[in-house]
Amino acid sequence: MAAAAAARAVPVSPTLRGLKRTLPLVVILGATGTGKSTLALQLGQRLGGEIVSADSMQSPKVDTEQVVDQKVELEKEDSHVLHSRLRQVDPEMAAKLHPHDKRKVARSLQVFEETGVSHSEFLHRQHSEEGGSPLGGPLKFPNPCILWLHADQTVLDERLDKRVDDMLAAGLLEELRDFHRRYNQRNSSENSQDYQHGIFQSIGFKEFHEYLITEGKCTPETSTQLLKKGIEALKQVTKRYARKQNRWVKNRFLSRPGPRAPPVYGLEVSDISKWEDSVFEPALDIVQSFIEGHEPAATPVRIPYNETENKRSYHVCDLCDRIIIGDREWAAHVKSKSHLHQLKKRRLASDAVSTTKSQTTASDCDIEPKEHGSPGQNDPDLKRST
Repeated sequence: MAAAAAARAVPVSPTLRGLKRTLPLVVILGATGTGKSTLALQLGQRLGGEIVSADSMQSPKVDTEQVVDQKVELEKEDSHVLHSRLRQVDPEMAAKLHPHDKRKVARSLQVFEETGVSHSEFLHRQHSEEGGSPLGGPLKFPNPCILWLHADQTVLDERLDKRVDDMLAAGLLEELRDFHRRYNQRNSSENSQDYQHGIFQSIGFKEFHEYLITEGKCTPETSTQLLKKGIEALKQVTKRYARKQNRWVKNRFLSRPGPRAPPVYGLEVSDISKWEDSVFEPALDIVQSFIEGHEPAATPVRIPYNETENKRSYHVCDLCDRIIIGDREWAAHVKSKSHLHQLKKRRLASDAVSTTKSQTTASDCDIEPKEHGSPGQNDPDLKRST
């Protein structure tokens, strides 16, 4: 996930050069648009650090796109077939993964087929290693300094919309056209484009698919409409991705940190006019505290959570014909508009059936003889007996 940048802090002060303690690995977490790269550059320049990008889409390895590895082959199969296969070899992991989450299911199958060890067993071994925790295996770097940049969601949404507009003004469309001509035009003509793997799955390309494949082949009005559609889609998916990144940070580091999880220091970045005072200077103080080997004055971020909550619990909603993984997700589902809509439909259908039955019963009770008279007057057997 493109939610982090890292810099190994290298002190330049003469008083610190002789220190033998382990220098910290500074990890900067945050959603897209929060200023991770800016802060990494500032800290790197001030401290003489080396900056490493942790963006999963940093390098477009398009030359390997034609190589079909095992995971890609697995993902071509039906999701329910894949999940059934996983249940046979790794029932523990299958119970944690949604059948429709084909990529994770395929990944777990790939681990088993390539190593002979189930994915769940592989993770158990990592957790049980010295320094391991519920988050995963031992930390690769022993002295991490983790900073989390976060902003008010409304402010961040507006910033991301403007960021898309700025990218367009800086020549994004020409870059997209060039990339399409060089790497995707032939695939599109053969209807074999793949937006699920490699660089093609990154945000900012597939949203303009219709515009790119029809440019010059339709009316200017249609092309303009498709361009507007692509721009709006890019803005929407970017904002959704930012929310997903923040959920990942909270779930991975803050809600269930585990006994050995490193502290995370939050920095508010909503007001960029106060960047120096509210972001850079506090970040510098925290990093320098790590370098000098003492606790920062800042308090780490902690988010209260329910210890009894099960993030991997398995729920089936027969009403919506859906499988839900996790207690929190289940609680959200039963309150969702889609579930409440289905519940309302069922109640209306049930009320309609009840009304029909009531009307039928009432009709049966209201039937009366066509001829009226004294009891037995119209009974032929009684007439004969008299």
